[in-house]
Amino acid sequence: MDSYPPFQKMYISLFQDQHKLNHESVVQELELPLIDLDQLKTGGRRREDCLRAIGKASSEWGFFQVVNHGISSDLLKRMRSEQAKVFGLPFEKKANEKLVDFSTNTYRWGAPSATSLQQLSWSEAFHIPLSKCSESKIQHNTLRRTIDEYAAAVSDLAQKLAHLLAENLGFMRTSYFVQNCGSSSCYLRLNRYPPCPIASEICGLISHTDSDFLTILHQDQVGGLQLKKDGKWVTVKPNDKALIVNIGDLFQAWSNNAYKSVEHRVIANKEVERLSVAFFLCPSYDTIIRSCREPVIYRQFSFGEFRQQVQEDVRNTGHKIGLARFLA
Repeated sequence: MDSYPPFQKMYISLFQDQHKLNHESVVQELELPLIDLDQLKTGGRRREDCLRAIGKASSEWGFFQVVNHGISSDLLKRMRSEQAKVFGLPFEKKANEKLVDFSTNTYRWGAPSATSLQQLSWSEAFHIPLSKCSESKIQHNTLRRTIDEYAAAVSDLAQKLAHLLAENLGFMRTSYFVQNCGSSSCYLRLNRYPPCPIASEICGLISHTDSDFLTILHQDQVGGLQLKKDGKWVTVKPNDKALIVNIGDLFQAWSNNAYKSVEHRVIANKEVERLSVAFFLCPSYDTIIRSCREPVIYRQFSFGEFRQQVQEDVRNTGHKIGLARFLA
């Protein structure tokens, strides 16, 4: 039985539409700014340089990559192996059964509300709230244990990076992220991008910004991640030793535009599948997001209000509007 979702069968009307996706021209493949987190341990000038480099990348790119991040290569390899196993299960089993103690709606694919190819993502994912990890009573399952171990490690890294980003703006001892971004609100997303026979006409993941504070991505070496830099699409060159970090909408608002949440997407591949796992540092729905500097660019809002507005805009217009809805 096939493990890939039936994209062409489910979305047959979209593929019959003559209006195909027109990929904007891509400049070139570039390496993201590379941050060696070991420099933070030395103190003094090297630590200050590292902090400034993180701030500069977050301001100019909205993306950077980190090495010596504290997550072992063994854990990353195990996570990739277990991820490949669960995605390799028959599609019907993934879609209809409760896997590793998650609810059936954990598994997602395509875009149920898509009305055109521009709104369809050629990918499948397991969307896993960290609260489900802490609640689980299943410990014998290898995938379950690996997810729990990875979630704990990447959560610690995300908190560390959030504090560094705040420190770079002059907030040396903020407890904001620890208090508001716990396991009850953050989540992991395991992604697989199957080979696509019409890769030139569709995205693996459509263009978007992330509705969180920051995202940490572990990807394979297939490539396909692209981001907007100076108004043009740039392809990110994979680095097997690094994790990718990107700024989300909430950090852009909190930093009063000091850091940028930029559009990014994944291009489909005709020949091979792509795997990645993303961690999203999110607050609870009642958390208030307010700019840390004045004059403020955005009015204060709750994360719940932001999510509700995004969902409403997608439902009514077909796309996310995001922070433009919350200008002061």
